[in-house]
Amino acid sequence: MKRLCMCILGSGLAAGLSLQAAPQANPNPLSTEAQQAWTRTIGNAVAAAEKMPDDGYSYKPSPESMSFRDIVAHTADSAMGACSAQTGERKTAGAAQMQTKAELVAAMKAAQAECEKAYTLTDAKAAEMVTGGRGGPRSRLSTLWGNTVHIEHEYAQMAVLLRAKGVVPPSSAGRGGR
Repeated sequence: MKRLCMCILGSGLAAGLSLQAAPQANPNPLSTEAQQAWTRTIGNAVAAAEKMPDDGYSYKPSPESMSFRDIVAHTADSAMGACSAQTGERKTAGAAQMQTKAELVAAMKAAQAECEKAYTLTDAKAAEMVTGGRGGPRSRLSTLWGNTVHIEHEYAQMAVLLRAKGVVPPSSAGRGGR
């Protein structure tokens, strides 16, 4: 009996120690996933803006298309507007009026910094309903995911224009440059 009690006590102690050593679950999995997706997306978009040569900013595949400069400006202004609305008062990066690569890359980085604030939140905060976006009240998380999807779309357009100019897009650079 004494031996059985010692085995049970030892098993319980070992189980308690293994629980302590187990990694803690992420208390905010939804907002963490949204932030990770955003970080990857904006990282690619900023890198694309940096990779395009200065003379490529005026490139557009047809007269009806947006130039690379126009896409970068739209991306910076859109991200700044969406994220600043989440953190306080909606503002613009002013990129639509910018002409140089240096100005536009700086606007992209300013939007990225503003969005870092918006995407740093808990799941409870992510579930809050917000207004001012498209389609009426939505959760903060839905609004942020919408922003990520929109900027991913803009990055895809940048990637096509980079390829047309013979530049490997940032998301492909780690895969042998294909």
